[in-house]
Amino acid sequence: MSILIRFAPASLTAQQYDESVRKLEEAGDWPADGLDYHVCFGSDPNLRVSEIWDSREQLEAFGQRLMPVLAEVGIEPGQPELVEIHNIVRR
Repeated sequence: MSILIRFAPASLTAQQYDESVRKLEEAGDWPADGLDYHVCFGSDPNLRVSEIWDSREQLEAFGQRLMPVLAEVGIEPGQPELVEIHNIVRR
């Protein structure tokens, strides 16, 4: 079952976000297996991230690689919201 995760950290700058994506790409971890959709939105320094994953297991596996990167660039992700997806409509 697909899952939606929403990150709303207390503070997330474009510089921090871009640096974390760069590090994940360099490590070959981005885009991650099972990631269906990723969006970063809002305004600096209060960006938010939402993602749709094919499964909770794939999300959790990626989280093991993601958390050290976030700590390295100074991102405190807070407690993300996880929601099971009932339906996805694509154009």
